[in-house]
Amino acid sequence: MKIIDLLTENKLTISFEVFPPKTETNFESVKQATEEIATLKPAFMSVTYGAGGGTSKYTLDIAKDIKHNFGVPSLAHLTCVSSSKETVHQRIEDILSAGITNIMALRGDIPKELQNRDRSKWDYNYATDLIKEIKARGDFCIGGACYPEKHPESKNKEDDILHLKEKVDAGCDFLTTQMFFDNALYYNFLDDAKKVGINVPIMPGIMPITNKVQIERAISLSGSYIPQKFVDEIENAEADSVMDIGIEYATEQIIDLFKNGVKNVHVYSMNKPEVARKILVNLKGIID
Repeated sequence: MKIIDLLTENKLTISFEVFPPKTETNFESVKQATEEIATLKPAFMSVTYGAGGGTSKYTLDIAKDIKHNFGVPSLAHLTCVSSSKETVHQRIEDILSAGITNIMALRGDIPKELQNRDRSKWDYNYATDLIKEIKARGDFCIGGACYPEKHPESKNKEDDILHLKEKVDAGCDFLTTQMFFDNALYYNFLDDAKKVGINVPIMPGIMPITNKVQIERAISLSGSYIPQKFVDEIENAEADSVMDIGIEYATEQIIDLFKNGVKNVHVYSMNKPEVARKILVNLKGIID
């Protein structure tokens, strides 16, 4: 089933994100965790893709397992940074051969060792380039990323939203936001997107904080704004209670989104079945 069809149904849904193992030795433990999440029957599950394609095989293995053995639609991530056209074409063919019709098209983070390299001869510099390739090579449903607080590399919000419009015009069927911790940022972003003619579904991405390190990473890596009251609550909490506080905060965000007309929420549960399970328990009676 294509993700866009799920997003246009008039019902509330939750989806989860997982990531593949970095090495083969961790494959079975990661597979077990993703299967536990799949048994919860989310609307779909997305499977991330390592920088430079280092986990491409595992991404596809996990995505196939979720879809074919558990009946959960899967969204396979694909990045293009520093990749050749030949490599990307082969990975698209592999996804198609696996029977997966949903691709999350991303530029991907530029590895540190390549950040100062000349990129003028790269086959792909932006996710828009990848979206065009995917669109031309099969009947895929294509997702893209967006940033309510602007992409860290963008000059300003106005410039960022115009580049996002280019991504949608290239063939992106839906968007999923980077994590945010203040719903007002998302609502304002929806208004900005609508003003420039972005009319595809924009799914909010919610990250439950499960340990104190995540707070620091959210601020340093993505520049996410986190309300000081929540930061203080996490920092003053005992280590073994941080997960419950983070899940409760994420649940409150999701409930507020539903109350304000949002139908589909994507949760960055990563490979933590207990996080996914507690989120769904908290939402019992609100969603099917």
